[in-house]
Amino acid sequence: MIYTAFVSGALSIEHLHLHLRLCLLPSSAENNLTVLPKFGTLCVIERFHPPSGLTFIWPPNPVLSIHSAVSPLPAKPISSTAPRHTTPTMAPSAVANDAESPVTEVRGAAVAPKETSHTKHGHELVGKTPLQALSHGDVVLAGIPAFPDFASKRQWQLEHMAAAFRHWAREGYVDGMSGHISIRDPEYHDAFWTNPLGRHFGLLKASDMILVNLDGAVVGGNRSKPPNTAGFLIHAAVHKARPDVHAVCHSHSLHGKAWSVFGRRLEMLTQDACKFRGDAHSVYNSYGGVVLGPEEGEAIAKALGPRGKGCILRNHGLLTVGETVDEAAFLYTSMERSCRVQLLAEAAAANGLEKVLITDEEAQFNFDVESDPEICYCEFQVYYDLEDELTNGAFKK
Repeated sequence: MIYTAFVSGALSIEHLHLHLRLCLLPSSAENNLTVLPKFGTLCVIERFHPPSGLTFIWPPNPVLSIHSAVSPLPAKPISSTAPRHTTPTMAPSAVANDAESPVTEVRGAAVAPKETSHTKHGHELVGKTPLQALSHGDVVLAGIPAFPDFASKRQWQLEHMAAAFRHWAREGYVDGMSGHISIRDPEYHDAFWTNPLGRHFGLLKASDMILVNLDGAVVGGNRSKPPNTAGFLIHAAVHKARPDVHAVCHSHSLHGKAWSVFGRRLEMLTQDACKFRGDAHSVYNSYGGVVLGPEEGEAIAKALGPRGKGCILRNHGLLTVGETVDEAAFLYTSMERSCRVQLLAEAAAANGLEKVLITDEEAQFNFDVESDPEICYCEFQVYYDLEDELTNGAFKK
């Protein structure tokens, strides 16, 4: 859209471009602004930012330049204690100083993140489970079900595993043949189910899954395709190291890969990121290439730690675990989106905007509620129900 801009305070056109880039994240040239369809015209944008003092004088017959649609940015007792942690470091220097970065033309230094004062909230949840706390009224949301026998639980696990893959396909996590999920068998704890190599996530069904023991032998399930070697080595190592873990998810999703290159933990920037507070997530700060030997899988399992829910694999991707495949799959999506938020926040911070972190106390409270296995299970059910409705249950076969 060609425009003439008058800005109160005698700000330059460069400052106008900077303001719009940081707030709306479009691409812009010297005299051309690409408008996100979500916001419509610049007239609408003015209403989103009244404090900025921006006004726009329109030329006759303005030329519209609109790109294709862009995705918008979109039971345990609760602890009353909140252990402290150190404040995370500044934005990666690669974001702020890379000579090829499109933000290097903009003046302004990155500012270290800080925690600010906040209104003291009353967390009167003592004695309640997170599901009880989040369910208003007399009806409490149903949590993880119980089963009368191993066979019915096994089928339920495989159906939910297939639904997790279908959800991943909708989220855009497909990267060729890469990516895998595993579930420990409910009866034979030294074996786990995993997906076949070379089958699109969006096509997987319960009957496609393969049962592999911890020694690497295929002992059941679909034998028409092999399991992924790298997948087996990573998942077997995690299942051996963490008997409390029943499901493991790993993929090469876009924003997880992008954030992994910094070898840094996630900051507590949003409520969602608090699921990974403290030792609930870690960084495997090494890269040994495609995993074709047991040593790399064992190193990843060690980096995950005894209480980790997620691990950022440097130059590689993300890994999450859970008591159910539903929990692990939901945590994966949450970690991937937290990486996306972190990348966007770092880009803004590199241009001088200041990050405000969630306080330790509030982060701990959020962790106690939202990282609960029952809560994470229930969070995934909205995706499961959608897959069931859209496919008429085809993934259950």
